[in-house]
Amino acid sequence: MKKTVSAFAAAVVLALGATVAIAQSANYSGPSTAPKAVAAGAYSGPSVVPLMTVKQLIDTGRDDQHARLQGRIVSHNGGEHYSFEDATGRITVEIDHDKFPAGQTISAESRVELLGEFDKGLRKTEFEVERMALMP
Repeated sequence: MKKTVSAFAAAVVLALGATVAIAQSANYSGPSTAPKAVAAGAYSGPSVVPLMTVKQLIDTGRDDQHARLQGRIVSHNGGEHYSFEDATGRITVEIDHDKFPAGQTISAESRVELLGEFDKGLRKTEFEVERMALMP
């Protein structure tokens, strides 16, 4: 009986921990209409993927092209969709909650670097983020 109670207690603690993890912030504190998610760590070393501006990416980017963007996430558009902006323009970016830097809050004023893949289609153009880093 004691083992059953202990196993049940452990299951309850795990379930509550998972619920709390789901409800935690994705570390983005800018404008949003959706609940925030859990943050995770990311690679922060050098990359050979080209640094581009939003305008360059939209004008000359190829579907499935990898690129880096530097600028700000200016709004949360619901789900995993955000608006990203640099000095040359704005693009919709898709960011899974686990791509936000762990333990760091991202606001609409924070400068970030995004590494990802350009998704250029007939109906939508967006940038799918694979890694995000907060810039100094």
